[in-house]
This record gives sequence, structure tokens and C-alpha cells, in this order.
Amino acid sequence: MEITAAPGAGAYVHGIDLNNVVPEDVQAIKDALGQYGVLFFRDQNVSPENHIAFAECFGAININRFFSPVAEYPKIAQVLKEPQQKKNIGQTWHTDHSYDQIPALGSILVARELPKTGGDTIFVNQFAAYEALDNEMKQLLSSLTATHSSRHVFGRQAYKEEDNDLTGRLGNTDAATQDAIHPIVIRHPFSGRKAIYVNPDFTIKVNEMTQAEGDELLQKIYSHCESEVFQHRFQWQPGSVAFWDNRATWHKALNDYDGHRRLMHRITVEGVALSG
Repeated sequence: MEITAAPGAGAYVHGIDLNNVVPEDVQAIKDALGQYGVLFFRDQNVSPENHIAFAECFGAININRFFSPVAEYPKIAQVLKEPQQKKNIGQTWHTDHSYDQIPALGSILVARELPKTGGDTIFVNQFAAYEALDNEMKQLLSSLTATHSSRHVFGRQAYKEEDNDLTGRLGNTDAATQDAIHPIVIRHPFSGRKAIYVNPDFTIKVNEMTQAEGDELLQKIYSHCESEVFQHRFQWQPGSVAFWDNRATWHKALNDYDGHRRLMHRITVEGVALSG
């Protein structure tokens, strides 16, 4: 197995068959996640059964509350946009499951059906974003925590827009009751590297500041993290798989393929409590 760093964020992994991983591969992948945050695999032919088996090498599977499951595979969430649908899932910067008390380790996304063009996913390296902060900002953030919530994204209010066509793909709005508090800067459980752990979708306030002060600080952080120097745009191909670590990355899915179908299978792996 060879691992090659990608520009901005993540790394490409070569010489591995995800249908047949051995313990040494699992440890190498965990080490690489702690270093790069997201790993990209090409030319894989992963069955749903082997998708589940691979994910379980890293921990228990989180059965997603809000995504529709794949038929006959409740452990796999379906990420789908049909040709007639206008909205896609995950089109703004976010970190999966930051609203949980114990956030997910990461997600493993397998390409099943792709548009001829478009539908890329962009990742942000939150290790690098933290390391690029000046010492004054690092010192300020070291003592702060933030509240994250699922309510405004997956709750009832999120589905009242007249042009919302996510019904049937996302649901279970009554389960959107999760709020959680995490340090703004966390230490990665695998590598110990520090990373920024707030995101535009789910973070709603800085707990040690007024709402206005916290919003201003969060916007400064977001503007910093959105720099292209921390980004990598992954172009999906048949057989592509991405495994991202939610403790070290942001991501968003581009919605630039109207009139075409895009079907992905996602498994999310449970994580551990975060510390600063």
C-alpha cells in the first residue's frame, strides 16, 4: 500500500483492495487519517457487504437518523439526487455528526452512479487550517468551546421551504434534538495533532462569548478555513471511495449536475469523545 499526499487536503491510497484488508492495512489507514484527514481510493469494486465489513474494521456503525437507508442494508445511508431534483445533500461546508455528544469518527462514501460531469466533493484540511493560525488566535481558541446542533438542519423547520425537494431522501425530523458542546480546537484521537472543530452548518454559538461576539469570531474562523490553500477537490470516478475523518476535515458536495442522477452509499463509523 502506498499513500501520496494530495494538494491542500487528504491523500491518495494505492495498492489496496478494500474487499480484502488485513490488520496491517487497518492500522496504516488509521495512521493516515490522523495525518491527512481524508483518504481517496480509486478502482475499487466494493459490494455493500464488503463496504460494511471494511467500515466495521474501524468501529461500530452509526445508523443514520436522517438519511434514507439502502434497501436491505440498513447500515448504509443512501445519498441520492435524481435528475428532476434541484437540491443535493451536503452542499454547504460541514462536519458530519458534530452535533452528537460523541461525534462520529468518519464516513466512508462509495460511488454507485455518477453524472457524466460534476458532483465533485471538496474537502478542507482542518489540521493545516489550525497550524496556519497566528499564535494570538491559537491562544484565544485554546480556552473556548462551541455548541453544535442538528435542529436547524434536520428538524421540522428545515423542511418547510416551498422549494424543498429533500422529502424522501432526508426525514425523521423529530429525531433532530441533538445538541453538543466541544472544544473549538481538538486533539486528534489517533495522532494528537490539533485541528479546528467548528463548522458553518452545525455550530451555533461560542459558549464563552455573547452571541454577537461569537458569531464574529466564527466568521473569522470560517473565512480562514475556506482558503483554497487548505482545500482539495475530489473528482469522483466509477470505483472511487473516500474515507474522511470528521475530526480533521470539512467537506461539501457540489451541486452542478442538474438533470442527472448521482447515487452514493455512505457508512458512518462511531468515534470517541473529543478533548482539547
